[in-house]
Amino acid sequence: MSPVGDDTALLPHDEAYDERAFGFWLYLMSDAIIFALLFATYQIMAGDIAGGPQGSDLFSLPHTFGETLLLLTSSLTFGLASLALDAGNRRRVLAWLGVTFVLGLGFLAMEIHEFHGMITRGAGPDRSGFLSAFFTLVSTHGLHVSAGLVFILVMTVQVVVKGLSRPVSSRLERLGLFWHFLDIVWIGIFSVVYLPGILR
Repeated sequence: MSPVGDDTALLPHDEAYDERAFGFWLYLMSDAIIFALLFATYQIMAGDIAGGPQGSDLFSLPHTFGETLLLLTSSLTFGLASLALDAGNRRRVLAWLGVTFVLGLGFLAMEIHEFHGMITRGAGPDRSGFLSAFFTLVSTHGLHVSAGLVFILVMTVQVVVKGLSRPVSSRLERLGLFWHFLDIVWIGIFSVVYLPGILR
């Protein structure tokens, strides 16, 4: 008899992994809906500056480009980790996961620095509808990046302890989906929030 709540215990391994992958795709779709709503809210609130600063006063294209470069490069390095996973090379998987973590951490540090600079200038989320929508959208993405970094650390430990077993490989594949999804969302933020804000 299967443990309580474990509906996959009686399934063949491949079918169980397929179910987990399907469940993760459902999670990503629900996350995409959340971000779509946040993008829509930002678009509605973007012009509501309430006499305060607007994007052109606050955003720095070189800074944002640096963030974008870090995150897109981290997507490339995770792709290299996936290739190493396919080749069964545990050492390279660990190396590329480490590089991906450092790049993601750098992105997060730049984002926190940007938020701190805006808040110290009196442009916090309570200043206007525009800033409230901006901080909500961008910080939600930042929280996801933070979760991704924790996920990378957990998977690094699992690769060290358990090697590239089927369960570990399956989790790494789902982590890859999550990380690449965050890159896609960031491209949307860069295109919808920062570029129009700077050019406005």
